This record gives sequence, C-alpha cells and structure tokens, in this order.
Amino acid sequence: MTDAPLVVLITGASSGIGRASAIRFAGQGARLVLLSRSPEALAEVQAECVRAGAGDILIAVADVGRHEQVESALARALETFGAVDVCVHAAAVAAYGRLEDIPVEVFDRVIDTNIKGTVHVSRVVLEHFRDREMGTLILVGSVLGRISAPFMSPYGVSKWAIRGLARTLKLEAHDLPHVHVCEVWPGGVNTPVYQQSANYAGRVGRPPPPVVTPERVAAAIDRVVRRPRARTGVGWANPLMIFGFGALPGVYDALVVPMMKRLGISREPVDPHPGNVFAPQPDLEGTHGPWRGPLGLRR
Repeated sequence: MTDAPLVVLITGASSGIGRASAIRFAGQGARLVLLSRSPEALAEVQAECVRAGAGDILIAVADVGRHEQVESALARALETFGAVDVCVHAAAVAAYGRLEDIPVEVFDRVIDTNIKGTVHVSRVVLEHFRDREMGTLILVGSVLGRISAPFMSPYGVSKWAIRGLARTLKLEAHDLPHVHVCEVWPGGVNTPVYQQSANYAGRVGRPPPPVVTPERVAAAIDRVVRRPRARTGVGWANPLMIFGFGALPGVYDALVVPMMKRLGISREPVDPHPGNVFAPQPDLEGTHGPWRGPLGLRR
C-alpha cells in the first residue's frame, strides 16, 4: 500500500458491520465506495462518513446478487478513484424458521445474495487486484460457518460456503504475494439484521450472547487490512462453541436447540414475513440493533 488515502469499497454499507466499517475507515480519511441496495440509507451513511472525516465518497446502489450491478459499481469506482485498495464484503440477508417452513423462494434468495453475491464481488474485485498485483479482499463470515444452529438453515449454509470460498480464493492467489483474501467471522453482533431478517419462526431473532458491537468487528477488519490474516474470529465464546461442535457432538446437539430457542430467538412474536430478503427496509437500517451489553438485553 502507498501513503495515499486508501480506497475502500464496502458492500452492505448501509447497515450493521458494513456501516460501522465505513465510519471507521472514514475516520482515517479513506476514500470510500459505499454499496447497498438502499439509496436512502446510503445517503445517511454518507453524511455520517463526511462528519467522521472521509475523503471522497462514491455511492453505488447495487444488489450484490446481480453480477452486472457489481461490475458496474466497480467500474464507477475505478473511473472515480483509479483503483480500489480494499474491499470489505459485508452484504448478507438471513431467514429464521425450520427448513420446511421457509418458502422456497426466500431460501433461494438468501443463497443467491449470500453465496452468489460473494462470488460476484470476489470475481470482479480479484480480477482488479490481479491486474494491480495488490489489494485486500475481506469476506465477513460468521461463527455459523463453523458450527450448526437450528432455525437459520439458509444463513448457516451460506456462511459455511463463504468460509470455503475464502480458503479457496486464498489458495488461488498464492502467486500474488501482495493480494490478500481474508475472512473475519464474528459471533453475535448488535446490528439490525435480526429485525430485518425474513422470519417464519413465530418470534423475532436476536443476537446470541456474548454480543459484541459492530464497531468491534470493524476494528478487527481494520487490523486485518493493516496486517492481513487469513482468518480472524471476533468473540471470546466462538472457540468454545467450535470445540463443543467438533469434540463433543452429542453434548452440543443436546444443548444447541434449547439454547437457540432461549438465547437466539427473542420472546417478541412476529407474523411470517420476508424481511429485507427481496427488497431493502431503509427504516430498519442503522449501525446498531436494539440490544445492549454482552448479554444482548433488549433496550
């Protein structure tokens, strides 16, 4: 990297981890490309980033599930800034419910957005990085890409896929010492995604404790940009869950369903709905969700 301000492309920049990352890099004077499906929320993030001290900001309204829209967004970024140094891919959607209760079209769209969207972003960004022979791609994964949890099958499947893709892309870039493919994978994070998710479980989802802030995940992403690492977890309980999942599967399976019902789904009732799976919900977008502290208590 040069001494010039970084050019950072962030997908899912309108909410949660993507939004927190945008504000963090803005505070360092980075030039930003903010990508999301929601122009209203992106306008709010742009104002926040300007106040934080960002350099130039480019807004790109795009759906990562559409390859041509991702290509167009990168083309605009290159036309505006000449190059992209870092891509933080944080865009994702989720759905709650048993597999048989989640409509086929909802499940398929979660897969299209989370898996195919990651492929689309990785493809166009890595092609640019290979031409430059430098750049850092950070994929936001999840602890659910390392364990299994009930009532979130499309999201869990997608995060397992992203974990595998990150490992594969790192191997494919082995001939480029200055091109880095990294995965940052948190546990429960206080973001609006739980209210935004499609829901066929009868109750609103919630971040399972211990809950971290999106700013903490953004700080981990920042560290990875400075000192690239293939895999970075965020959350002290993640290794314990992974150990139980792998070493004590019988115990894990006996505990995970009641724990998910108690700690991963709130008591707030909700009618079946597709959430933001097919279209953004600007009114629900923001950096934080309605949870507080490591226990994720409702505000």
